[in-house]
Amino acid sequence: MKNPILVIDDDTYISDLLVRYLNQKGYAATGTYSGDQGKKLILENMYDVILCDYRLPDTNGEDMLAFVKQKRPGIPVIIMTAYQEIKTAVKLIKAGAYDYVTKPVLPDQILQLVSNACATVQHDPSLEFSSGFITGPSKKIQKVLSYCEIVAPTDVMVILQGETGAGKEYIARAIHDQSERKDKPFVAVDCGALPKELANSELFGHVKGSFTGAINDKKGYFEQAKGGTLFLDEVGNLTYENQVKLLRALQEKVIYRVGGNKPIKTDVRIITATNEDLSEMVKRNEFREDLYHRLNGFKIKIPPLRKRKEDIPDFVNYFIQKANKSFNKSVKQLSDEVHDIFMNYKWDGNIRELRNVINRSVLLTQGDEISKDVLPEEFTGKLDNDGVYLNSGLINENGIPDLREVTSLTEKELILNALNEAKYNKSKAAKMLNIDRKTLYNKLKTYNIDIARQ
Repeated sequence: MKNPILVIDDDTYISDLLVRYLNQKGYAATGTYSGDQGKKLILENMYDVILCDYRLPDTNGEDMLAFVKQKRPGIPVIIMTAYQEIKTAVKLIKAGAYDYVTKPVLPDQILQLVSNACATVQHDPSLEFSSGFITGPSKKIQKVLSYCEIVAPTDVMVILQGETGAGKEYIARAIHDQSERKDKPFVAVDCGALPKELANSELFGHVKGSFTGAINDKKGYFEQAKGGTLFLDEVGNLTYENQVKLLRALQEKVIYRVGGNKPIKTDVRIITATNEDLSEMVKRNEFREDLYHRLNGFKIKIPPLRKRKEDIPDFVNYFIQKANKSFNKSVKQLSDEVHDIFMNYKWDGNIRELRNVINRSVLLTQGDEISKDVLPEEFTGKLDNDGVYLNSGLINENGIPDLREVTSLTEKELILNALNEAKYNKSKAAKMLNIDRKTLYNKLKTYNIDIARQ
């Protein structure tokens, strides 16, 4: 995939010349003539190198460098300056600029600098701060990141509250990766998928012969995460009995394997996640109040994607790059029409839904631009009164949601998500969905889901 380069210079001749030259040399260069437009492009796109003139009509190189360091740390900035401004350019290098070049610019010199800079590029670690997950420039997610940075070095228990698909596990991993426990295990547990009769065994382990099928001693998740972080996703799904045992383990920092009487000391940091408000569950007597207060050392609410739409372009670019690598494609961008559709879509499935849509679209795209015709059918509907896309096929002729269609679409989406999470291992996906393998095969046939190509 071509390295994207941004050229910012109010001298239209120089800007256009550099853009043409770099494109001829195999780069994907874009030019703009003002700092404000440059900042907008930087927020909307991912660049490997930024070439910026020091003197711009609305700002200067110092301001642009500071902006890039804040919004896109790790992206090299090359300053273009007049000879008499060399002292200023050197000062900017000390402030973090990659290099500078004096005018009149020599194309071969620019080419060498860009080539060297591309080899060192490291995109914003706060943008991709945990494997497979990015954040974006919105104030809402930046606030979440600031909370993560504050709480990560401590052992305070954290509750992550957010909708399904909003990235709670990745936030949990990010906290772990920035903590003193980063070299120890990170163990993620989906409490909603724990069989009620085996939950104690899964969490705390068991001894041989403690119940039918216990043919060996087994370490539970608490022991597996020793010294590290135990992430309990959808903790609100634990039964009352499991909540009692979890509370005791947290209070005493000791666990007992099922069927055993030997106390085992624990050393784990607990991070929990929920798509419901646990405090409301406490009011409904659906969750123990004492356990809630024990877990709630620090609560972080993860905003849904529809509340942080300015982050969508970053996710789109990132997922396109990932999909290109997976499917050996060279898709560059969305069409303008698809961009508008994405920015107006509700994204009820959040980041996970966006990732799946991008994967599907890249796989079906023949050229270098994703067009509307490769989008799933739910993206081809009409706008509602708020200018948000309605899911086509879900609204009947009376303007009322068709329950069967909604149910089918939801079930299909859940199956696709499970398959994706299980890396298309059907047995694992069936277990995640709490159905048997035969039922999953029937569902795949019903919804015409073909995973042979995956």
